Amino acid sequence: MPDWLVLVLAMLAACAVVVAVTLVRHKRAPEDEDPSETPDVIEYMTMWIGVVYAIVLGLAIAGVWEARSSAQDYVQSEAQALHEISERVRVYPPDVRDKIRTDVNTYVSYVVHHEWRTMSHDGRVTDRGARLLQTVRQDVTDYRPKNDFEAQAYQPLLDQMTAADQARNARADSTGATMPPVVWWGLLTGALVTIGMVFALQIRRTTREVVLAGLFSATIAFMLFLIWDFDAPYSRGIAVTAEPFANLFPGVTG
Repeated sequence: MPDWLVLVLAMLAACAVVVAVTLVRHKRAPEDEDPSETPDVIEYMTMWIGVVYAIVLGLAIAGVWEARSSAQDYVQSEAQALHEISERVRVYPPDVRDKIRTDVNTYVSYVVHHEWRTMSHDGRVTDRGARLLQTVRQDVTDYRPKNDFEAQAYQPLLDQMTAADQARNARADSTGATMPPVVWWGLLTGALVTIGMVFALQIRRTTREVVLAGLFSATIAFMLFLIWDFDAPYSRGIAVTAEPFANLFPGVTG
């Protein structure tokens, strides 16, 4: 099911629940009940709960967005480091240079066409990807420079190799969900409490109040959907892509 359809259904469901509960409550309310007599303490508690929950939602969205941005940075750093390796080995002998570039291209092609699907579906990187990167590392580290010019390029290549390895490890660590289950329980419970307090204010008198209550509930459903969508950086609708690899290695990923 497409993510946009999940969002639409969640928002419609939230509105439908609020409208249904409001109508049921309106029919079962005593005839002499006066909605204007809501105690001030209930209004104060509703406002306080709404403010606290809004802060919690804001922090949750900021957290998952930061995690997604970091995941995108890891991909960019890895692709850039591999590109630097591929370019800097031009000072090496043709056979060594071509071997390193071929192994780099093999690794990039595998990441884009195979490992990315595993990350999206299973939330992990693959052992084969690690082995292919290890092959690149051996190509770079095992070569012995034959002159000063090659020696000057050797250490920067090692630094770029380390950067690529670190970026891959960071990418592997960021493939799973960001929000712990206990946080999700808190968000969902908070949503139920916040929406439930709307009925404590006896929202049942006019169509305008019912519409506003429905929109309020739909907004909370939308915010929860955003958190869920950003929670797995590589898996869902607004996911991190392999675009940095495609931009720096167009011949390999095209």
